[in-house]
Amino acid sequence: MAIVDVRNLVKRYGDVLALDHFNLQIEQGEVFGLLGPNGSGKTTTINCILQLLTYDKGEIELFGQPMKPTSYDLKRRIGVVPQDVAVFDELNVRENIDYFCGLYVTDATERRALVDEAIAFVGLEDYAKFRPKKLSGGLKRRLNIACGIAHKPELIFFDEPTVAVDPQSRNSILEGIQRLNAEGATVVYTSHYMEEVEQICSRIMIMDRGESLACGTKDDLVRMVSTGEKVEIEAPDLPDGTLEALGGLPFVRRFSHDGTTIHLLCDNGPHNLANILGVLQERAVVFGRVYSEPPTLNDVFLEITGKELRD
Repeated sequence: MAIVDVRNLVKRYGDVLALDHFNLQIEQGEVFGLLGPNGSGKTTTINCILQLLTYDKGEIELFGQPMKPTSYDLKRRIGVVPQDVAVFDELNVRENIDYFCGLYVTDATERRALVDEAIAFVGLEDYAKFRPKKLSGGLKRRLNIACGIAHKPELIFFDEPTVAVDPQSRNSILEGIQRLNAEGATVVYTSHYMEEVEQICSRIMIMDRGESLACGTKDDLVRMVSTGEKVEIEAPDLPDGTLEALGGLPFVRRFSHDGTTIHLLCDNGPHNLANILGVLQERAVVFGRVYSEPPTLNDVFLEITGKELRD
């Protein structure tokens, strides 16, 4: 049973079709990456799932139950970390986390323990009495996360949580998300940073114009596109016929030599590099650095959507 089940979701803003019979299923325990260029429908999808937007058509179930605006029992099981930091400047770190946790947990003793745990989880112990304006951008992001997870949600939506933070804070946030997942939370993650999605997401959907264009693991997505493996080998001196022999390999699409380096574009395959090096060794070619790059998630995204992710 999917923990998130969206079927034939349609959402219009006037004459603009934001979601076009959109479908989404997320299984319990996944870290699910939702990718798309600006205006693709990601935020609209999340807001519809959370019942923050009305929609024209479709069905949404969470935890196997219909999700409605009054489904407060389901909403207590959900955490949201929005892209924009949403905390109160008048409250300090502890008070902010306590306020948001209090929306779900009324018992003061239980809530105190949860707040302490959330503060420790995001590493804000030394800043518990600081107000947000005294925090750096990265620390504010950590506070934002603590406010969204203090009540121990089973399903957590992270909407670009690492925007404009330093590398150290980014690593801390990503490691925290992985820990939450290891502790049992299902995560829906949106980002404009492909390397983050590759690092933490078990399955990925690419969407645009309100439709799902592709969905699967990173390896599944790579197999869907024609972008091939790039191989570069430093080899200044090539015996006659070597380049032609490499070009004759059945998986090699393009080949060239610029005087110092062999450049090859290959079909995707598990033994490309071994076969290429075999040809060089047979011809006693002396070579140096070897570089192989399979298609990246960015290559997949660009081929499927025709756009850069940050468009």
